[in-house]
Amino acid sequence: MTSALSTRRSTPPTGTGHVIAVDAMGGDHAPREIVRGAVRAVRTHGLHLVLVGRTAELTGLLAEEGAAGEIPVVHADDTLAMHEGALASWRRPRSSVAVACKLIRQGDAAALVSAGSTGGVVATSTVRLRTQPGVLRPALAVLFPTLPTPTVLLDAGANADAKPEMLVQFAHLGAAYAQTAHGVAEPRVGILTIGSEPGKGNKLARRAAELLTAAADTSPRLDFRGNIEGHDLLAGLVDVVVTDGFTGNVALKSVEGAVRFALEEVRTALTSSPVARAGALLQRRQLRGLRERVDSETYGGAVLLGLNGTVVIAHGASHAQGIERACLLAHELVTGRIIDQVRRRVATTTRAPAWLRLSPNEE
Repeated sequence: MTSALSTRRSTPPTGTGHVIAVDAMGGDHAPREIVRGAVRAVRTHGLHLVLVGRTAELTGLLAEEGAAGEIPVVHADDTLAMHEGALASWRRPRSSVAVACKLIRQGDAAALVSAGSTGGVVATSTVRLRTQPGVLRPALAVLFPTLPTPTVLLDAGANADAKPEMLVQFAHLGAAYAQTAHGVAEPRVGILTIGSEPGKGNKLARRAAELLTAAADTSPRLDFRGNIEGHDLLAGLVDVVVTDGFTGNVALKSVEGAVRFALEEVRTALTSSPVARAGALLQRRQLRGLRERVDSETYGGAVLLGLNGTVVIAHGASHAQGIERACLLAHELVTGRIIDQVRRRVATTTRAPAWLRLSPNEE
């Protein structure tokens, strides 16, 4: 695989520590929208990117965008289908995601952006990049559009089952994300459970809350604010919400569905009569701002934290704007040294026991 890469890829741009490897073959609208988003990211923000996928197809699309030779292309024979999950990491060792991970491991790239299957990207990147020393499990972090800064929820689906110690680490991962991406000096942390009163929740939530309370005395400290209920996820009461991946994914999908329903109801109401349409016209700026706040493409995507490399997973239905934002998010995390921030925070927690660590896997 190494020899094939060395002979079939273009030379990445200078400053390879900040190069972002973009999986050009992942997503509902790949590769055309991925290429368009990459071109926008390069031209608008001056980012250093490399596209990973089928060379002939990508060079043709770059030429259509008037960007021939503007973005290097690394060839990958295979791709992860959108329906494929965790087993894809073993079935497709030459996929565009796997090749992008190899670029990161070789030092030719610092981050991966993909709009491919979340399960496939999580599994492939976890196996090939491996967790940082001391990290029990990587966590998938997503953003809720609260004000003045978004709220980070993790884990959103990488770990269906979790230990209390993992939730403490998730809090540190989320705090590092909030500091790096959104400039929150001292992120407030809450745990998602069934009641706001102390002691509410199952064994996992109660024990994790005890450990998070004790973590207030660590350095860097965690500003633990206690329990958060589901109806407060969009209230902005805290900056980071931690939970297990099963609960987090259910909460995420529930919020997404509720937001879609509310927006559709608003649209119906605003177009129900000439008077309503006139009112909507007068409020079009505010309505446009609301739509942008809740649009998944505005935030770039989910971030898989705790690996030896930055991984941003854009929404599968992303168009060019979403890919551009995902590339910008990856760049911000790399330049903000998110991996170093995570390493510094994880060092304050108990080192993972051997039975909890992911087994190392070579290609």
